[in-house]
Amino acid sequence: MEWMLEHSMLMLLIAGAFGFLMAWGVGANDVANAMGTSVGAGALTVKQAVLIAIIFEFAGAYLAGGEVTATVRKGIVDAGVFNETPHYLVYGMMAALLAAGIWLVVASWAGWPVSTTHSIVGAIVGFAAVGVGVDAVHWNEVGSIVASWVTSPLLAGFISFFLIKSVQRLVLNQDDPFQSAKRVVPFYMFLVGYVMTAVTLTKGLKHIGLDVSFAASLGWSLLGGLAVAAVGALFLRRIKQDPEADRQFRFSSVERIFAVLMIFTACAMAFAHGSNDVANAVGPLAAINSVIVNQGVIGEEAVMPSWILLVGAMGIVFGLAILGARVMATVGTKITALTPSRGFAAELGAATTVVLASGTGLPISTTHTLVGAVLGVGMARGIGSLNLRVIGTIFTSWVVTLPAGALLSILFFYFFKGLFGA
Repeated sequence: MEWMLEHSMLMLLIAGAFGFLMAWGVGANDVANAMGTSVGAGALTVKQAVLIAIIFEFAGAYLAGGEVTATVRKGIVDAGVFNETPHYLVYGMMAALLAAGIWLVVASWAGWPVSTTHSIVGAIVGFAAVGVGVDAVHWNEVGSIVASWVTSPLLAGFISFFLIKSVQRLVLNQDDPFQSAKRVVPFYMFLVGYVMTAVTLTKGLKHIGLDVSFAASLGWSLLGGLAVAAVGALFLRRIKQDPEADRQFRFSSVERIFAVLMIFTACAMAFAHGSNDVANAVGPLAAINSVIVNQGVIGEEAVMPSWILLVGAMGIVFGLAILGARVMATVGTKITALTPSRGFAAELGAATTVVLASGTGLPISTTHTLVGAVLGVGMARGIGSLNLRVIGTIFTSWVVTLPAGALLSILFFYFFKGLFGA
C-alpha cells in the first residue's frame, strides 16, 4: 500500500489509460448500437451519425455523466471487505477496466453488439470472487443482471412490435399513405419527445444536481413532447410528395417523413446514453482515484473529478469514430432490413423500455434492449425477415461476455498483485 501511495501519480496515469480503453470500447460498441438503427434505416449516414454522437454523447458524458458515483459499480461488491487491503480494490478495478476494455475491442472488431455493462460487471465479479472471496460479491445483484438478458430484449421487442404494427395500420395500409403520415406522424413526434425527455431526466440530469423524481420527470416530459412535435411539424411542412420516387417504391415519400423522426431520436438517445453509460468506464476509475486521494480510506461514494469525465467522454468519441461502423452494420443491416419507419419503432421501443426500467429499478442493458427492439420490428414482418444466423451469433456473444470479462480480470488482478506487490 505504501508503494502505491508513494507512486500515486503513476498509478493514476495507468488507471486513466485503462479507463480510456474501456470508454473507447463503450464508444465502439454501445454507442454504435444506439446509432446503428438510424444508419441502417438510411435516416443518417455513418459520418452524420458519428458527428451527432460526438456532439451529444460528449455533452451527455461530460456535462451529465456523474457528480457522485458509488465506489463499486452497480453495488455488486461489498466495499467493506477491502478496508484492510484497499490496494486490492485499486488492483481489482484496474484489472476490471483493462479486461472489459480488451473484450469490448475484440467484440467490436468482430461486429458483435455486446453489453458494456455486463462486461464491466463480469470483470468486477471475477476479481472480487477469486481474488478476495465469494462472500465479497452480492450475488442477488448479479442474478438480477443475468435476468435482464431475457427481460430487457423481450420488453423492448414487445413494445417495438406494436409500434410498427400501428404504423402499418394507421399509415402504410391506408389508401393515401403520404397524407396519412402527415396526420399521424406529429403524434409519433410527441411520443418521441416525451419518451426521450423522460430518458434524459431519469438517466441523465440527476447527475448534475437536478434530481427529478420519476413521477415529476414524466410530467416535465409533456413539455419535451410538445416541443419536439412543434419543431417536427416545421420540418414536415417542407417535405413534399415525390411521385417519381413513389412509383419505384410506394412508401418513398412516407419514409422521408419518418426519417425526420429518427434524427430526433438519434440526438436524444446519444445524450441520454452518454450521461448514463459513461459510468461503466469512469465509475471504477473514480473508485481508484478516491482510494489514492484519501490515502487508502474507502468511502461509500467517490467524488467524480472533471478530468475523469473528460477521459470517459474522449474515449467514447474516439471509439465510435474509429471502430463503430462494424457494430453499426450488425445492428442496422444484418439482423433485419430497416427503413426509417421500422427504425423509428425500434428506437422508440428501446427508449420506452429504458424509461420503464428507470421507474421500476429493473436492471437493463442498452445493447440488449436495442437488439430486442430490432428483433420485434423484424417479427412484425414474419420470422423469415430475420437473419437467424446473425441472431444466434449475437446471443452467443451475450452469454460469453460475463465469463470472458471475469476470466481476463482474474488474470490481470494477479498480474498487478505480483507487479506492484501484494
